[in-house]
Amino acid sequence: MNHPKWILPIIVISQFFCTSLWFAGNAIIDDLTVIFNLPDSVLGHLTSAVQLGFISGTLIFAFLTIVDRFSPSLVFFISAILASAFNFGLIYEHNTLTSLLSFRFLTGFFLAGIYPVGMKIASDYYEKGLGKSLGFLVGALVIGTAFPHFLNGFSIALSWSTILISTSIIAIIGGLLILLFVKDGPYRKKSMKLDMTGFLHVFKINKFRAAAFGYFGHMWELYAFWTFIPLILITYQKLHPTTIFNIPLWSFIIIGCGGLSSVLGGYLSAKFGLKRVASMALFLSCVCCIISPLLFYTNSYLFLGFLIFWGHVVVADSPLFSTLVAKNAPPDHRGTALTIVNCIGFAITIISIQLITLLLNNVSGTYLFMLLAIGPILALLQLRDKKEN
Repeated sequence: MNHPKWILPIIVISQFFCTSLWFAGNAIIDDLTVIFNLPDSVLGHLTSAVQLGFISGTLIFAFLTIVDRFSPSLVFFISAILASAFNFGLIYEHNTLTSLLSFRFLTGFFLAGIYPVGMKIASDYYEKGLGKSLGFLVGALVIGTAFPHFLNGFSIALSWSTILISTSIIAIIGGLLILLFVKDGPYRKKSMKLDMTGFLHVFKINKFRAAAFGYFGHMWELYAFWTFIPLILITYQKLHPTTIFNIPLWSFIIIGCGGLSSVLGGYLSAKFGLKRVASMALFLSCVCCIISPLLFYTNSYLFLGFLIFWGHVVVADSPLFSTLVAKNAPPDHRGTALTIVNCIGFAITIISIQLITLLLNNVSGTYLFMLLAIGPILALLQLRDKKEN
């Protein structure tokens, strides 16, 4: 079925603009810590607040089958406006730790109407070549997530409040682009009634369940790695006092490079198969987790090269698992299926992030990230004996 060629670029740009809200708080964590007199452990807590908000949002969206009953484009737009408003709330000069956590929670809650809904919109337009399309979409998420670090890399020229204002404004623009230019897709099958158990039924499908568990193992590693990239760089600097990194800029590069591999993974999957390419990326990122302690004692060029490689493989499988989830879900519950899988996946990220936060003062930073191998190992075991989907 023909549709305008500019549909996918607009979805991608909108996703990039809106997901810049995700790590906006992380990018300015040093400023927030000083201005609001926050504890050193606040990075993990602020990130977990966003994730918890996202989980809560996706659970409610799935429970009420919102994306399958209402226009996904309208849901995306409203969510972008509200997420932007709560992101902007971090500027409030009388914020406390509680209010900051609340604002991040609410930002995450409405990101639930952006990331999985964007995938739903893409799946409604691109029934064929969905892997490639979601590759571009996840690439936009990756670069959007990294973007606040990029802005903070130029903190001499930009204040922390400017970073928050900028991310909120571009997120509003992203929502408007979807509302104005991306109507409901030709492959959309609307659910005509409220089905509060629809998200449970999809897990009875074997291929869907296998794809979902692969995604869950991947998520154990992904956001914990992204969250603590600055800590990884700082740990290396402490071991090598003569080495000085521009930590925000390198954080952007290491996270952002995954946008390229997300797109590349989509193309490779068309030739080699979704499950095969996803499993290979998962295996390589698992190896990175296991050997990570060794790299802290190499020269800085090898260390940064290793982190860039890790940044590529840690997310390359994400659009592939999402594609497998979408392909193996019933059409009239596809939006709900994508949403509930995101919900569970992001719940898992909180556990891994909080586990590392808990161990920060008791375990050497050089060994901490071996724990991230647990998720990929379990996912690979789950996928090992499954036939190609």
